[in-house]
Amino acid sequence: MKKLTVLSTSFCFAFITFCSPEMLAQQNKVTLSQDPEFERLLNEKRRINSSITVDDRYKVQIYNGDSETSKKVLSDFKREHANLDGTIVFSTPAYKVWVGNFKTRIEAERNLEALKKKYPSALLIKPNK
Repeated sequence: MKKLTVLSTSFCFAFITFCSPEMLAQQNKVTLSQDPEFERLLNEKRRINSSITVDDRYKVQIYNGDSETSKKVLSDFKREHANLDGTIVFSTPAYKVWVGNFKTRIEAERNLEALKKKYPSALLIKPNK
């Protein structure tokens, strides 16, 4: 009787070991559905990141605050000053609007004086410092 129990237990174990992976195997079908808005946002992020340059150039910061107001300030600035580029940079906890890309400090200071008329809190920055 003991041999029969050991034999039947061994048989059951072997059956379960060899047959169950085939019965429980998953199919290799993967369906990926991606929202088209995701691709648009990803492209926008790439565009914004490529416009942010941190080098030896000077910039003027015209706003420091919340996200919505910084977007409004940047759009107003771009309407009035089409010849100067601008971008929004997030630096915890605030959003900053940086404009211009000036090679020399003198050029940046000239533009800073002109921008201070409309943006009194504007200041000169050098991003990598």
